Amino acid sequence: MFEIRRATSDDAQIAFDIRRLAIRHQCVGAYTEQQMFDWTKGSAEDGYDTLMDKHFYVGCVEGKPVATGMLDLAHREIGAIFIHPDFMHCGLGKRVLCFLEDLARDLGLTEVCLDATMNAADFYRRCGYVGEEPAIYHSPSGLRLACVPMVRKL
Repeated sequence: MFEIRRATSDDAQIAFDIRRLAIRHQCVGAYTEQQMFDWTKGSAEDGYDTLMDKHFYVGCVEGKPVATGMLDLAHREIGAIFIHPDFMHCGLGKRVLCFLEDLARDLGLTEVCLDATMNAADFYRRCGYVGEEPAIYHSPSGLRLACVPMVRKL
């Protein structure tokens, strides 16, 4: 059974760990080893923990956190969708995305955007997102990564 719940500050490190595992598993070939290392180094206390104060959610299978996702209401942006490698290709990414889109609708948004990683752009296109032009994502830590900015009308 898969359930999505609001994250708490206690979820910060496990959310960070899911992110690290997902990136290092799923982004091979889309980014260099060094980029993936730089992107995933550190710990939740390096700033990732502050995301728990936003509309940040954890997806759990039998109570165990295995997925994350976030809605940044101020920027109309969906992000931080990461699935633990042991649970990839089970439809959980789609379920988290639909949950966040429903939340965005409930909060009055008519459109959402996201910066897709190079390996995830096709997934988002299949989910109705539009965007083709690559761009550079500038992370808060100063890392620069190729991405595809995308939008979807709700």
